[in-house]
Amino acid sequence: MKQAMNVAGAPAAVGPYVHAVKTGELIFISGQLGLDPENGMLPEGIEAQTTQSLKNLKTILEGCGSDFEHVVKTTIFLADIADFGKVNEIYAQYFNKEVPARSCVEVANLPKAGLVEIEAIAAVK
Repeated sequence: MKQAMNVAGAPAAVGPYVHAVKTGELIFISGQLGLDPENGMLPEGIEAQTTQSLKNLKTILEGCGSDFEHVVKTTIFLADIADFGKVNEIYAQYFNKEVPARSCVEVANLPKAGLVEIEAIAAVK
């Protein structure tokens, strides 16, 4: 059984999808750009977008009954792989205990000309 989840306080989806899908003990969270949930805009710079992307993930995780400690896998999509180090510094502030498995790739483009998008799979607490 799967349950589609949209979470109050997270930015609206920019396409035909939901914030997350719960299936039993796992939560699959859609990729999160660094969109400000209040105005739907991207802040300037990789640091600000990464921070907001992770804040958006936190909001969705909590709204689905989980947290960063229960994340088992993330995927990071970067518009420029040269930002890898800056993203890692911010990412480490959110995943500072047991870190999840992770992939990080450079992509040609992201929606809304974003610089970073992060998706996650988490266990329910």
